[in-house]
Amino acid sequence: MRIPTKRPKEISKMRDAGRLVAECFAILQESIKPGVTLEELDVKVEKYLKRQGAKPLYKGYKGSSAEHPPFPGVICASINHEICHGIPDGRILKEGDIIGIDIGLRLRGWCGDACVTFAIGEITAEAKNLLDVTKKCLKLGIAAAQSGNHLNDIGTAIEDYADTKGVTVVREWGGHGIGRQLHEVPSVSHIRHSNPGPKLVPGMVFTIEPMINAGSYQWILLDDGWTVITADGSLSAQFEHTVAITENGPEILTKL
Repeated sequence: MRIPTKRPKEISKMRDAGRLVAECFAILQESIKPGVTLEELDVKVEKYLKRQGAKPLYKGYKGSSAEHPPFPGVICASINHEICHGIPDGRILKEGDIIGIDIGLRLRGWCGDACVTFAIGEITAEAKNLLDVTKKCLKLGIAAAQSGNHLNDIGTAIEDYADTKGVTVVREWGGHGIGRQLHEVPSVSHIRHSNPGPKLVPGMVFTIEPMINAGSYQWILLDDGWTVITADGSLSAQFEHTVAITENGPEILTKL
């Protein structure tokens, strides 16, 4: 597998796109509370991106085939037992919910992509533990993304830690290369593999986005063609950053 690399000037442009993603989350932080609809959050992000001259990447996205229904929202909004790709509809957030919000955008030709799972008011101890573990999984995955390491060191670091916490890592959904397009090579796995995968070199840019379930890692795709839920109804959380490989270690592009 040949993984494309970006020049420093290109990574600088991706840093701008990533910073805008982070700004969206900062704005949403004020609005994510009981009584708010997912649609209201979606509209808020869409208006902000329009003011900044950026294009949302998810709205109208058709997935792997022309027959696939286009995604209707600017954000993905996945509540409680929803793993990913939840639709930002008229559902109302309630005290005790957790919600994973995924935002992808294109700014001046370059993409940024990240996800944050938010707690709505007071949440259970189980939910809080799941969020803490998922954040740590992302942190460990990023720490493993060192120049000279191998791609699958990332998944090993994530799953090794998750195994010690009694949670599971979703296997089929992973990170991806990113640049001028939202999805580029490589596919970034969050689980262990016997094959170490390609060696990481400066200039590679991809997302790391572990999805961690409190119960089984198995999932079900709903009839809407997008929403992925846990097969056993257990809680799921996700955190994601866009990361650039540098000689001095991984750089998170999607942070303020």
